[in-house]
Amino acid sequence: MRARGLALGTLLLLLCPAQVSGCWRHGLAVGDMVGAEPGLAGRGRPDPVGSAIRGLGAKVARARPVFSQTCVWYGECGIASGDKRYNCKYSGPPKPLPKDGYDLVQELCPGFFYDNVSLCCDVQQLQTLKTNLQLPLQFLSRCPSCFYNLMNLFCELTCSPRQSQFLNVTATEDYVDPVTNQTKTNVEELQYYIGESFANAMYNACRDVEAPSSNDKALGLLCGKDAEACNATNWIEYMFNKDNGQAPFTILPIFSDLPLRGMEPMNNATKGCNEAVDEVTGPCSCQDCSAVCGPRPQPPPPPAPWILFGLDAMYVIMWITYMAFLLVFFGAFFAVWCYRKRYFVSEYTPIDSNIAYSVNASDKGEASCCDQLSAAFEGGLRRLFARWGAFCVRNPGCVIFFSLVFIGVCSLGLMFVQVTTNPIDLWSAPSSQARQEREYFDTHFGPFFRTEQLIIQAPRTKKHTYEPYPSGADVPFGPPLDKEILHQVLDLQTAIENITALYNNQTVTLQDLCLAPLSPYNSNCTIMSVLNYFQNSHSVLDHSVQDDFYVYADYHTHFLYCVRAPASLNDTSLLHDPCLGTFGGPVFPWLVLGGYDDQNYNNATALVITFPVNNYYNNTEMLQRAQAWEREFINFVKNYKNPNLTISFMAERSIEDELNRESHSDIFTIAISYSIMFVYISIALGHIKSCSRLLVDSKISLGIAGILIVLSSVACSLGIFSYIGLPLTLIVIEVIPFLVLAVGVDNIFILVQTYQRDERLHGETLDQQVGRVLGEVAPSMFLSSFSETVAFFLGALSVMPAVHTFSLFAGMAVFIDFLLQITCFVSLLGLDIKRQENNRLDVLCCVRGADDGSGVQATESCLFQFFKNSYSPLLLKDWMRPIVIALFVGILSFSIAVLDKVEIGLDQSLSMPSDSYVIDYFRSLSKYLHAGPPVYFVLEEGHNYTTLQGQNLVCGGMGCNNDSLVQQLFNAAQLDSYTRIGFAPSSWIDDYFDWVKPQSSCCRVFNTTEQFCNASVADPACVRCRPLTPEGRLRPQGEDFMKFLPMFLSDNPNPKCGKGGHAAYGSAVNLLDNNTSVGATYFMTYHTVLKTSADFIDAMKKAQLIARNITEMMGIEGNQYRVFPYSVFYVFYEQYLTIIDNTIFNLGVSLGAIFLVTLVLLGCDLWAAVIVCVTIAMILVNMFGVMWLWGISLNAVSLVNLVMSCGISVEFCSHITRAFTVSTKGNRVGRAEEALSHMGSSVFSGITLTKFGGIVVLAFAKSQIFQIFYFRMYLAMVLLGATHGLIFLPVLLSYIGPSINKAKISTTQEQYQGTERERLLNF
Repeated sequence: MRARGLALGTLLLLLCPAQVSGCWRHGLAVGDMVGAEPGLAGRGRPDPVGSAIRGLGAKVARARPVFSQTCVWYGECGIASGDKRYNCKYSGPPKPLPKDGYDLVQELCPGFFYDNVSLCCDVQQLQTLKTNLQLPLQFLSRCPSCFYNLMNLFCELTCSPRQSQFLNVTATEDYVDPVTNQTKTNVEELQYYIGESFANAMYNACRDVEAPSSNDKALGLLCGKDAEACNATNWIEYMFNKDNGQAPFTILPIFSDLPLRGMEPMNNATKGCNEAVDEVTGPCSCQDCSAVCGPRPQPPPPPAPWILFGLDAMYVIMWITYMAFLLVFFGAFFAVWCYRKRYFVSEYTPIDSNIAYSVNASDKGEASCCDQLSAAFEGGLRRLFARWGAFCVRNPGCVIFFSLVFIGVCSLGLMFVQVTTNPIDLWSAPSSQARQEREYFDTHFGPFFRTEQLIIQAPRTKKHTYEPYPSGADVPFGPPLDKEILHQVLDLQTAIENITALYNNQTVTLQDLCLAPLSPYNSNCTIMSVLNYFQNSHSVLDHSVQDDFYVYADYHTHFLYCVRAPASLNDTSLLHDPCLGTFGGPVFPWLVLGGYDDQNYNNATALVITFPVNNYYNNTEMLQRAQAWEREFINFVKNYKNPNLTISFMAERSIEDELNRESHSDIFTIAISYSIMFVYISIALGHIKSCSRLLVDSKISLGIAGILIVLSSVACSLGIFSYIGLPLTLIVIEVIPFLVLAVGVDNIFILVQTYQRDERLHGETLDQQVGRVLGEVAPSMFLSSFSETVAFFLGALSVMPAVHTFSLFAGMAVFIDFLLQITCFVSLLGLDIKRQENNRLDVLCCVRGADDGSGVQATESCLFQFFKNSYSPLLLKDWMRPIVIALFVGILSFSIAVLDKVEIGLDQSLSMPSDSYVIDYFRSLSKYLHAGPPVYFVLEEGHNYTTLQGQNLVCGGMGCNNDSLVQQLFNAAQLDSYTRIGFAPSSWIDDYFDWVKPQSSCCRVFNTTEQFCNASVADPACVRCRPLTPEGRLRPQGEDFMKFLPMFLSDNPNPKCGKGGHAAYGSAVNLLDNNTSVGATYFMTYHTVLKTSADFIDAMKKAQLIARNITEMMGIEGNQYRVFPYSVFYVFYEQYLTIIDNTIFNLGVSLGAIFLVTLVLLGCDLWAAVIVCVTIAMILVNMFGVMWLWGISLNAVSLVNLVMSCGISVEFCSHITRAFTVSTKGNRVGRAEEALSHMGSSVFSGITLTKFGGIVVLAFAKSQIFQIFYFRMYLAMVLLGATHGLIFLPVLLSYIGPSINKAKISTTQEQYQGTERERLLNF
């Protein structure tokens, strides 16, 4: 499910706060600071500054020579560009600040608020500075000392009364004021002498500051390059560079700690990020200052592989164990052989019919109590089934009628059948932790979005190179970033937007369904596409600035800027086009581009377009509308033709659609498989003695009747559970007919072939003969069927829905199949025998055949004779048996060695048909993936956010606990290769604290109504929510916290305030009791790239571990709430956390049930029950060996097959073992040979050949699930079952089989006197 989770994850980025604008992504333009009005939108996550900049002036000129106070400018002059103005040149002394500017200077540069407040700036310059400080305030004030130093830099530049000491004007131009007609001078260029120590200290204080809403360092947004490449000098140089598109004039920073050219560099005192700025604010948080955190946490070392002698330890151990076994076994074998050869007749010499009880010393003497009890139980079962069989043959009409009534009543339940196709119901139990957490998330925050996604390549287009003008290195661009290709992709995207569907005679469009996070203010659909950098417009894509000779800026320029600043409203190039998506949110490059290296997005080889569609919780009508549109989307893309584009795609409904198509596409293959088995059964049951009796001796009609009984038992099982409302699953429909057919056919062959070999006694009627035959074989049938039934019903204790449902249906079907076989089939067998004795044709029973006088005689089939005369004697020869034991123990040793190497999980592509378009999408997703699925850390309802202690347990900014929720997630992101948490989390509470602080322009209310006033509203009646006092600068608590939180959650981001929480956190916070308390909330981050099932499983385990640690560190373990992680794939992958335990439990319970039933039904023969279970356990272990060799992973499907193989193995083992226990041959070898001859042929012709023919056909199925989990596993279970049951088990019994039951000897000889079995006793 990993693809679905990843595809849906792209949508969540919209909910992150809108990113920093171009100004702050690529540098804080000094022109904006000193006299420009920015038209930018930005987002960040700052912390309260408090009165961080208080006392600036007192520390401005420490230990510096005395200079006269002289300005270089004062006031604002002419327009530089747009709404940006130059400052006016002024070389006089500082001027007293008017009274109406006192509040501003106290707020911005309180260090200058002394004496008569004489400065080199007027009120307008201070107002411009305040306006333009809003965005850096939001980004950097989360670390007060960082913002303190930055404010120091710009306060000194803008207003310092000693400007002339470190500012040198180098270019001016005259300007005539249109109002006063006075001639003034614009400052067009100047030099700013900055102390190198100051610059480095400012950089060091800011370099760790996070911009968590953009998953980047703040300097990565301010430096014009990646944070890793940023340093003190290039950061300041970029901020002061006119070419960044924001500064109205150029400022040239000159770095020196020593006086230079008569200038004294500005080298004010700075604050380290681990220092408090004043008594109100503390040091920066651990997130924003590594010095506060201490050393970076290190992940635990990966577990060392278990190595012995340079090889895998399990291989070495099992090899040594196997060698030791061979040494002991063959040593003992030769020792015993020599001993017996010397002193008495060897048990291993050829068996002579005259040698009876020759070497079984333990067999001599009187029968024990256990022997007598076993014989009595065996005799009782035999007599019971004999009487029952005789009754069924005497009264076929009555038995068949009531059987049909029973079948009909049970099958009527199919009218109420429910089929579950929802993957969640198939793989996740309603009581499972992940299922409950998913329900909690959906209930409180709404279900995860539906996703329609395309991955587009341009295979016919070559790379091209962009040559920036006037300077710069050449930049390669990948094939899909060719402009013509982008135009074609935009046409495709627009066509998809215009798709319409019909649902209940109503038109459904994407606009009706799509996610619009800022609706109703902005109703544009969210489309995560690189074309949204160009506002989904052909004209913007074609926009360029050029002349006849050069192209100065075009779509290349804009693209390179937008991948750095996806939320910018101005790309700062000559184009000045916005990057922000038309839906009001950023488009992150790692979501819309694929196949690039590192962060070189221009090298992308694929484009990713995602259409998020609203999902609906318990709203079937809206859900079906969305599915109707998705159906049209799929049809459109399937039929879209463009030779220049290769498109891989998937819709939300694609997986379920393809699963349904897969089920239908393989119906023909499955039908052929079952047809082959049916035809074989119908033909193989008959024993043709001559051509003249071909149509008389054939048993096609009986075979068909047996098949119908098997199918009827399946229908009865489905019907019974449908009555009680238990839904079917695809696994039940696909697997149970195979299982019941295996069990049923085996019993049919044993019953029919035993009768065919039997000879009617003198004076014995047909019903007595059939009853006697049934009395002989029914206990064996009952043993196998009842063992499987009990094993399956106990397997239903599993918490895995697929295994639980399968076990219930399988147990019921096997039990009903046995009941119908000893009732209806016995009656039908009696009727068929009468037909044969009356010389009537098979199928056409009204027609008599030619009478050759031979009649019905007891006969031995060719297969029986082969087993009796060739195979059994060869297998049990003295030299063959040790080879068999050595070979099978070797295979077992190998299987044990690789047992822990079987992969866990299910590759999602395997669930798709081999010709599915979704497989191509999965391949592309794996190849071009650059982001993992989102993960939400949910803090359940019950936490108190209104207290300082409660806030500190959660938040991640200044003053928060170093082990808070957000801080621990941040720490986890630092260890992404271990924790698989890729990014620092978005934190609504930290953004809320930034939004509500009085220094910010975000939180304002109308002074008359106290209603919220958006920052974009220019109204004098709008005032700060909280006063600009020391108390007001503190975090809101109590009623204040709840008073402004609803405003934050309803505020849309805008150029004046990028911290509005509507788009980012509208669904992340539950407000309760009429907005008076906070309920459940979540904190979102992303997993790292996850490709394999092992990656997904490990990511879920690590997220759960992190959540448990957070719950423990917050000290809320004893409370009624906790922290838990949620991602869309958890509900599918949770099963793998316990799959090993579930496998051991289910197989252990099945083996235990088989042991108990075998023990009871074999007359308390403990050793025989142990041997049966040991052989079945070997088959199961060897199944794991085959799974490793054949690349079959352990999951719910393979676990169902393992449980089924446990049941089928009973068929291979129990009949042989029981035949061995009832044999009265004189030694173990003889008894093993008799059992193998008598039962082996029926087992081989019944279950082995029947299943083998049907299984081979499954290899041609289109479904990869069928090819891998059914063809491969079915073939393995049949071959392993047959080889263990027909090769290993007889040899094992010949060595260590249970001793003969002396109490059965006389009764057996009396029972079979004068019958075919009497000859078998001495063959």
